[in-house]
Amino acid sequence: MVSLKINNKAIECDEHLTIIEAAKENGINIPSFCYLEGVHSVGSCRVCVVEVEGAPTLQASCMAKVKEGMVVKTNTEKVRKARKVVYELMMSDHNQNCLICTRNGSCEFQELGELLHITEENPYEGEKSKPAVYDMSNPAIERDLSKCILCRRCVTVCNEIQGVGILNSQNRGFNSFVGPSEEFELMDINCTFCGQCTTVCPTGALKEKSYIQDVWEMINDPNKRVVVQTAPAVRAALGEEFGYEAGTLVTGKMAAALRMLGFDDIFDTNFAADLTILEEGTEFLGRVKNFLAGEDVSLPMITSCSPGWIKYIEDHFPDQLDHLSTCKSPHMMLGALAKNYYAETIGVDKKDMAVVSIMPCTAKKFEASRDEMLGDVDVVLTTRELAKMIKDAGIEFSMLQDESFDTPFGLSSGAADIFGTTGGVMEAALRTVFEVVTGRDAPFDNLHVESVMGLASMKEGSLIFEDVLPEYQGLEGKEVKVAVASGLANAKILMNQIKEGKSPYLFIEIMACPGGCISGGGQPRMTTDEVRRKRMNAIYREDEGKVLRKSHQNTAIQAIYEKFLMEPNGHKSHELLHTHYIHRG
Repeated sequence: MVSLKINNKAIECDEHLTIIEAAKENGINIPSFCYLEGVHSVGSCRVCVVEVEGAPTLQASCMAKVKEGMVVKTNTEKVRKARKVVYELMMSDHNQNCLICTRNGSCEFQELGELLHITEENPYEGEKSKPAVYDMSNPAIERDLSKCILCRRCVTVCNEIQGVGILNSQNRGFNSFVGPSEEFELMDINCTFCGQCTTVCPTGALKEKSYIQDVWEMINDPNKRVVVQTAPAVRAALGEEFGYEAGTLVTGKMAAALRMLGFDDIFDTNFAADLTILEEGTEFLGRVKNFLAGEDVSLPMITSCSPGWIKYIEDHFPDQLDHLSTCKSPHMMLGALAKNYYAETIGVDKKDMAVVSIMPCTAKKFEASRDEMLGDVDVVLTTRELAKMIKDAGIEFSMLQDESFDTPFGLSSGAADIFGTTGGVMEAALRTVFEVVTGRDAPFDNLHVESVMGLASMKEGSLIFEDVLPEYQGLEGKEVKVAVASGLANAKILMNQIKEGKSPYLFIEIMACPGGCISGGGQPRMTTDEVRRKRMNAIYREDEGKVLRKSHQNTAIQAIYEKFLMEPNGHKSHELLHTHYIHRG
């Protein structure tokens, strides 16, 4: 511990803290811009400068460590003038079409200007270093270089957290810009479209490609039957866009808002998450049976729910694609069922049906455009886009009465809810797999598999089947090891183990985004660890509050097999609910 003074306030703090961290701990706010707590700290923007007694120059508080006896001033005239000049210089190189920018009203650059009391016309004029270059080459993410202020947050997230590395600082001096090398567009390189760059970008330089207008046109088309579905993580985050605390469950209000927007059918992607467990669990146990019989089988099997992860393995580990489950992700499954089962049931030509998915993820936009699944889902909107639609429609979200999802795709188990957080797919699968293999109730405390819960980026667990049903002879007494990873840098670790033949696991869950879908690229900004925990806890509350908590007990799932699919991993299932992958390299 060290003792110091900040703005004449005597404080004690850990010697490893920076000045900005120590100030925050003691209720003192230091304006910052490029700094992002726990993610990015390079001191490049100089907005967070402070005066330190005895130092010859102003110090970047996000970089300078506290010291014994240090005396810090955060708001002297010198400091405030320096911040203003820095801001005005950044603004002079910025595209100032703020009124038509999608980030208008939710832009950190705007907020900083207000905080610094920038009220006069900018005194700096001249040539702009970044022309109005737009990258709209892909269906998921847009880039506008004229809005980039070179904070490099996206570079840190892409390189250090995700380990993808397609965004970097290019050129030098006045010609510097952030983007792929050789001025490639995102569609031409190994971008996974995870969207983590869009969640940390403080301006409109990186954002999801919006399809809001397309959805309004569908809703207003009298010849279209428009189905909407919502992912489990959306209900734990949507409320933040309307002033609710992070982790507030707004499931009922969300369903009511979607109905008021004019959608014809309000379905829950959770239904298809339960379906995924039946399909994926059956696929996994089939591989295990064949392995025990001495056949050459691709184990471990890896989940296929996360499209960002799928794009990553196709790009970086194309020779390991056989380890993936062949299951489509839940929302693509529901889209296929809506157009090939529900449409027929209600007497609608599937050509006249449109399916809209509300997802926490930008990579889902890319997934819906893949040739091998084209047509299952017509449009994907992010959580942020749905919030904009609700506001645009003049709906007072807080005043809505809770409503329910529609049948036949509205009922789900608690196991489906936890798909929204890292470890959730694994836990949901184990609840079912254990009972299928043993014929007994899962022995987990409150049905939770604690070893795979929480925000840790790498987790592992194991099960020992002491007794099994006759068809699973050979598993008794054996330890089945499983692993969970979130964030693509951690996926790489597990994939290298598989590539080298050293993986000890039989089943692996991988999510592209840190913490899973609760912090997907389309969720409300900013997603800190504190926010992740609150969303994760909400997901588990939703699970624990349900009567049905195991996917195989969902009566609506049982009915869809009886009426239409016949059996998990059967012919009809493989035709509609399974897919194949692309050797991209």
